[in-house]
Amino acid sequence: MKIIPEVKCRRCGESFSALRSRCPNCGTRRVSQSSRTPAPTPSTMKGTAAYERAETNTRWQLIFGLILVIAVILAVIVMVSTSLSGLDNQSGRGSKNNLTATPTPSAIVSAAPTPEAPPTPTPTPTPTVDNINIECFGTVVKDEFTMSMSRDPKITLQATVLPMEVFTTENTRITWKSSDESLFIVTPSADTRSCVVEMLQTGGPGTLTVTCNGFSVTLTVRLVN
Repeated sequence: MKIIPEVKCRRCGESFSALRSRCPNCGTRRVSQSSRTPAPTPSTMKGTAAYERAETNTRWQLIFGLILVIAVILAVIVMVSTSLSGLDNQSGRGSKNNLTATPTPSAIVSAAPTPEAPPTPTPTPTPTVDNINIECFGTVVKDEFTMSMSRDPKITLQATVLPMEVFTTENTRITWKSSDESLFIVTPSADTRSCVVEMLQTGGPGTLTVTCNGFSVTLTVRLVN
């Protein structure tokens, strides 16, 4: 056990006797550590004004620190909320843009062209009738004819309209009219170009009127036994 303690050089780390004032290796002066305990300051002593001021300063520092922490937390919350709101708005605008950009089926369907009104056909002028020939048994009847109850109470008459182009006009028809249906009656054919005259009794005489497009021919009908 060594009686004389050793110290270590603060520069080279070599150990040497505590009786030496310098390191024998590097010559660094040995510094002895002070064994005195530092005196307490007034701020660490309770009951002093300095201690009260130090306590107050410490309390305010804690309050300011707490306020600073709260402010930082609020700032972070605001920043996060703003970022989320911006993302929502962007996604909403994107969806609106997508909705706007995508045409609806009603927009895709093109407008149907307005059909043009068909041209109004020009009516064909009705030809003027020059004459109507009435034939009985192949003979043209000029002014009158006779019917006999015993021989020919029913005869067929044919009508020929001149010019012949008249009957090519649409809805052109011939009308046959008896002056007294108690004496004789008329029954036109389907095309009205012929007519059956049926005698009912003697008397008269009566008249038979044939008309086509405003032109008329009247024949006298004599009715005998």
